[in-house]
Amino acid sequence: MAIRTTQRLMRSADRAEGLGYALKRRLLGKPLVNEQLGEQRLSNVLALGVLSPDGISSSAYGPEEILIALLPIAGLAAFTLILPITLVTLLVLTLVVLSYREVVMVYIRPGGSYVVTRENFGPKVAQVTAVALMVDYVVTVAVQTAGGTAAVVSALPVLGPYVREITIGVILVMCYGNLRGIKEAGKIFAIPTYLFSGSVILMIVVGVIRDVFGSLPRYTPPSGHAALYSLGPGTAGLISVAMIFTLLRAFANGGASLTGVEAVSDAVGAFRPPEGVNARRVLMTEGAILGFLVAGIAWLAHIIRARPYRDGYPTVLAQEAQQVFGTGVVGHLLFLLIQAATALILYTGGNTSFNGFPFLASYVAGDSFLPRWLLKRGHRLVFSNAIVALTVASIALILIRGANINNLVPLYAMGVFTAFAMTGFGMTRYHRRRRERGWRHRLAINFSAGLLTAIVVVVFAVVKFTEGAWLVVVLFAIGIPSLIWLNREYRIEAKVLER
Repeated sequence: MAIRTTQRLMRSADRAEGLGYALKRRLLGKPLVNEQLGEQRLSNVLALGVLSPDGISSSAYGPEEILIALLPIAGLAAFTLILPITLVTLLVLTLVVLSYREVVMVYIRPGGSYVVTRENFGPKVAQVTAVALMVDYVVTVAVQTAGGTAAVVSALPVLGPYVREITIGVILVMCYGNLRGIKEAGKIFAIPTYLFSGSVILMIVVGVIRDVFGSLPRYTPPSGHAALYSLGPGTAGLISVAMIFTLLRAFANGGASLTGVEAVSDAVGAFRPPEGVNARRVLMTEGAILGFLVAGIAWLAHIIRARPYRDGYPTVLAQEAQQVFGTGVVGHLLFLLIQAATALILYTGGNTSFNGFPFLASYVAGDSFLPRWLLKRGHRLVFSNAIVALTVASIALILIRGANINNLVPLYAMGVFTAFAMTGFGMTRYHRRRRERGWRHRLAINFSAGLLTAIVVVVFAVVKFTEGAWLVVVLFAIGIPSLIWLNREYRIEAKVLER
């Protein structure tokens, strides 16, 4: 009754709002009232589709990034070295998932890594995590949409000259979908997660079967193709400084496969009750799917010897699909299905940021470390200002760095691995203080995850510094003091108002 009365009053007010409000209502749908906020919750099936694309879709380019680092130095040995590097990456993934499994059970409010750091180390230290996650969310949108465009162009090379325009257009579409509200966005963006996972799992299974029976051909690139990454001299210097540096770069590139795992913990409040239990189930499911896909794609790259291209297309995943399914009619249709599913999930992988970033920004703004207009819910009960800010920042990054994953990856993993490390150490302190039942093995998991991911951050900062990681270091150096300064200004303002 109260909702109907409120809506009648809103309809009466609509006529007085003018043309601008009428246009917004037509574009975004009828406005929602606060009493309807509880309806905008996600079931587990929908949550897996909405919050997992960023993590699951990273399997499409993670193994390829490993090869990009290895091929110029290791040569053909890169197709062997990709396996142990992938194994180490999966070990890190396991520790991270287990660490966040504790997070979603203890901190059921949205905010994830930020809330963990704030509650255990204080609000100022938490700004390290805040900056890390905000950088990661912006780069995630750029990387995922650029990867989706690469998948499209792999199937339709004629679109190659329009990569940047397509990428920016998709970001704008995602922005519009999220401005309409999380439930509407979820219905649109959940399907690609299941389509991609199912089709790539099919490709991996068929590829392994064909390999067992000896009928899986290797990829033969066009002779003399200048766009291919060249093969290096081989493994003559495995213990040389250059080779060790190359292996570290390959591991850092492979770390891109882990980004997005934290999205579930950043949006626990979007789950249906009991939020913590449901978030844990979705997190473990996502981790299992991601691990299988990364391992399978890396194994096929090892067998098929797919080689990445400097332009970003055809992708390693596209080459694998061509070899696994063959050139027949059915095989070509399955190849197109893989490319379509890859493009869709990579595009919608950016949507994870549109779900996580607004919650994070609202929490940081609630602590008075970000402008308060980020707390405002808009026409459809979403944090509209944060969604628009994320859209502008990600498009600016595409315009500056280009719509090529290889140019964006150096900016990628530092932010999210910093958040992983802060979360692991934060949960370690939580267990030491609470000493709840079974706290010792939980502490061991969280401390191991924090220490290992902190090492990854250092490795990434060193080996990727000249390739763009310096920009992230500068953003940390500027962003953290800026947030603390803004908080001090808000506190001074509050004291003045009290007097």
